Amino acid sequence: MTSIVFMGTPAFSAPILEALISHGYDVKAVVTQPDRPVGRKHVLTASPVKEVALAHNIEVLQPEKIGGSDEMARVIELAPDFIVTAAFGQFLPTKLLAAAKTAAINVHASLLPKYRGGAPVHYAVMNDDAKTGVSIIYMIKKMDAGDIISQRDIPIEKTDDVGSMFDKLSLLGRDLLIDTLPHLIDGTATATPQNEADVTFSPTIKSDEERVDFTLPVNLVDAKIRGLRPFPTSFVVLNGVRTKLWDVTVLPETTTLSPGKVARHGKHDLVLSTGEGGLLQINRLQPAGKPQQSITDFLNGTDDALEVGEQVIEL
Repeated sequence: MTSIVFMGTPAFSAPILEALISHGYDVKAVVTQPDRPVGRKHVLTASPVKEVALAHNIEVLQPEKIGGSDEMARVIELAPDFIVTAAFGQFLPTKLLAAAKTAAINVHASLLPKYRGGAPVHYAVMNDDAKTGVSIIYMIKKMDAGDIISQRDIPIEKTDDVGSMFDKLSLLGRDLLIDTLPHLIDGTATATPQNEADVTFSPTIKSDEERVDFTLPVNLVDAKIRGLRPFPTSFVVLNGVRTKLWDVTVLPETTTLSPGKVARHGKHDLVLSTGEGGLLQINRLQPAGKPQQSITDFLNGTDDALEVGEQVIEL
């Protein structure tokens, strides 16, 4: 029976681990990030991958840092046929990669060499890409730079956000891995080096990058909001208040107003101007210190009447 040490942390990784177990692979151990405080009450919470492992009585290793750790020594001791990673969240030392008797492989949520790094799904949506996908690659010391064993793509719909794409890509990666492993086991798999000229990066998103630039074309404003929903979420400064934008609609008409102004409003709607004459209908938002609310509730609670042409978004 082919043995595997699986390394992953978030919900994206859990179905991939479940599939390995259900298809009869011998998962010797699971390596995942340590339990973290979650929510306002900071409840110490296990990762989704740990929950799957415990449900199947699989050994769980949780190093704060894998390099040089006792947990790394344990993986080397297990000497699995494969090390399989999927959104683990740490770099793996070369010594650890070499512990896999057949190969150390990574399930990466982009069409490499596009979007190497920690936030490939966010960037694909934020950049309004028509498609994204999953790549299974050999792991090397350089980040996401190994040869590509297999790839599969999927469209990004205009209704998709980073949450829905994570769900879709998780299942896509699950199926691609299950289809790819037999070829790695029997030696029929081939691999293609990545074209370094086509490499782009998707670094972890910083807090100041969550702000939406209303001078951009309306499709990119919409894409930025969807690309940060439901996490880490986007924001604007609306009438002086930091406000998260949860749901918007791109309108087909255009305006001569400069970006960030009120183009139309009533009791139940608010339409703002963006770059290149675009119009964006605001459906749901969240002013700082308040819960999410519909635009109707927001407008009902606004003390100052909004006027058409008024600059309400700080640029």
